[in-house]
Amino acid sequence: MTAKLPDSLLVIERGWLSANNILAFDGERATLIDSGYVTHAEQTVDLLRHALAGCQLERLLNTHSHSDHIGGNAAVQAAFGCSIAVPAGLQASIAEWDEDALLLSPLGQQAAPFRHDALIEAGSAIEFAGLNWQALAVPGHDMEALAFYNQERRLLISGDALWENGFGVVFPELLGTADGLTATRATLEMLGRLPIDIVIPGHGAPFADVDRALATAFRRLDGYCADIERLAWHALKVIVAFALMERQQLPATGFADFLASLPFAVDINQRYLALAEDELTARLLADLSGAGVLVHREDMLILR
Repeated sequence: MTAKLPDSLLVIERGWLSANNILAFDGERATLIDSGYVTHAEQTVDLLRHALAGCQLERLLNTHSHSDHIGGNAAVQAAFGCSIAVPAGLQASIAEWDEDALLLSPLGQQAAPFRHDALIEAGSAIEFAGLNWQALAVPGHDMEALAFYNQERRLLISGDALWENGFGVVFPELLGTADGLTATRATLEMLGRLPIDIVIPGHGAPFADVDRALATAFRRLDGYCADIERLAWHALKVIVAFALMERQQLPATGFADFLASLPFAVDINQRYLALAEDELTARLLADLSGAGVLVHREDMLILR
């Protein structure tokens, strides 16, 4: 089934490293949801300027604080003079620019500091795209994350709480900061009780087969609950691939040192996998190469 969105919503589907940019139009005014990764900021501004076609970007709303969603905030605010609103639970982390709490330093990622102007409370009402939306708490991937739901048109802007083929890595569980798997289950169950016709995810195209997406998400979650090492290995591959994508290429002889420079990778291996450095390096190279992410060419590792 094709996902048909209202004319007042435009999804700029991005590839990694950036999250999707969602533009909501209200006449000559517009709201943006999520701004992509910092190294794509110039491209993001160009894409937005073209899509806005002279309309004024008034607000930028963030679903959560991971680098691929907030990385372009500073550049977008500088280019368009828009206000920025973030989930209320992120107030301190963003105001103090706590790179550990924002998972920047642990994951070896970047984001440009920015000033936020407002907070979005879970349960609050917000208007954009000519529609009334409710901010929903969707903890799991990020314990402070929000989604936006419009009951009238049965639309969900889900961030990383629900994708067509799963959901974002459950970092709080792996880092021991919260019961992320239980929170993820509660989030999926809550979403499953809502009448939803179309989901606009943080990554990938909008989709209409919501029942299938939820079934896929629950299967993944059940697998992680049954085997936490499965979640740890998945998270490790995702974060290493993301870091490699940002760099584009790396000397093959430097891969072990590259892994050692990622605090999250070191911590997750120590907590859950207990692999020797050479075994961890060999397994990651084999998995990433087998998935088509990496190509070993002469003495370099090249990202596809």
